[in-house]
Amino acid sequence: MLYNRSSSAMQHASTTLKKIFAHTLRREAGENAPLLAWPLACGLKVAERTTAIGYADGVLTIEVPDTTWQQQLQSFNRQYLAALEQISAQPVNTIKFVVRNQPKPRLR
Repeated sequence: MLYNRSSSAMQHASTTLKKIFAHTLRREAGENAPLLAWPLACGLKVAERTTAIGYADGVLTIEVPDTTWQQQLQSFNRQYLAALEQISAQPVNTIKFVVRNQPKPRLR
């Protein structure tokens, strides 16, 4: 039973830390809030493989390692938007996932 109490205490501490971070982010981060909020909104494993690279006009741009990640993360778009809404004072209406180091198409 000690393990369950310890696990519960850790979950409570994690939730409390997230709330403190979110409150501070809303109060202090200004225009950079969505960029800073991304790792908290998406979680550690996704944050390790992605980078928030831009935010403008309600669009948060996230760099991903490849097209497989791009497609998979796009399927979680609604969950990420909901999480960002709880954390960021700046509105995020769209998340754009772009593949890292992918050449841009040439205009003819």
